[in-house]
Amino acid sequence: MRARYAYTLAIAITAGIIVAFVMDENSTVSVLSFSLRYAVPLILAAMVGIICERSGVINIGIEGQMLMSAFAGFFGAAITGNLIAGTMIGVGTGMIMGAFLATGAVTWKMDQIIAGTIINILATGLTSFFYAQGYVLPAITPKLRIPLLADIPLIGPVFFDNGLFTYAAILTAFLLWVLLFKTIWGLRTRSVGEKPGSADTSGINVQRTRFINVTLAGALAGLAGAYLSIEAASTFERGLTAGRGFTALAIMIFGAWNPIGAMAAALFFGLANGVASQLQADEVIAIPQQFINMLPYILTIVLLAIVSGRIKPPAAVGKPYEKE
Repeated sequence: MRARYAYTLAIAITAGIIVAFVMDENSTVSVLSFSLRYAVPLILAAMVGIICERSGVINIGIEGQMLMSAFAGFFGAAITGNLIAGTMIGVGTGMIMGAFLATGAVTWKMDQIIAGTIINILATGLTSFFYAQGYVLPAITPKLRIPLLADIPLIGPVFFDNGLFTYAAILTAFLLWVLLFKTIWGLRTRSVGEKPGSADTSGINVQRTRFINVTLAGALAGLAGAYLSIEAASTFERGLTAGRGFTALAIMIFGAWNPIGAMAAALFFGLANGVASQLQADEVIAIPQQFINMLPYILTIVLLAIVSGRIKPPAAVGKPYEKE
């Protein structure tokens, strides 16, 4: 019941925020556009967590995967002079980090929390050690404006006049929902995350399914990292991800391990952050910048406290599978 209250509260707050700004269309568009851009890496990172945990593997290392991919993507684009090449390097780096996690958590049967923590520490150390100043991107990422749809009042400029990363994040959430709940791959993925013993008896290779899924999920973490350094910030700084990987895990839980629910939660987080920033910029209320930076984490704690005990994770998550 408390989970339903949490969703109702989120919807009510979101509706209230939109109504508060609807009389000033420019402010509304600005806030919603900022919110969507803020939510993009959270959506992609939450999808990483969903794939991994639906497969039975806890991925605490999303933060490290994103950070390493942001680093590789930015410097790859700066050195090659090509944004597409940089993005692909970032995605590839995410997959490598995913394979590293899969090797430790699935093949070697390490404690999955420790395996993810190692990735975070490794990424922080490597990106700090090899960080260098003086590099710039060869160009600004282009926007794709969808004719007619972009002309719809309020909604059009927000959802249909964006960079490719934004469209990719939204499409990924819908595509993953279809794959998880409407395909054989999704059925097998959910089975190895819920009842791996039964899945093994049915002829599904649990170890291989988990390894492949965790590795492929790393590509989405790589895309999220590349978005941060190539489009959102257009630079790389130490600690660029700023805890977004951990926030994405909370979003995943709040969304009940459902891609659509997680995307909605990410948009809610982005909207709350966008409204706070707009109120500060308009000098409506004096909000310290530090509080705005804290807002996503405060919301994380509050929402998780509301839904705790009512939303159940996949039954076999975090448990290495031993074939009998």
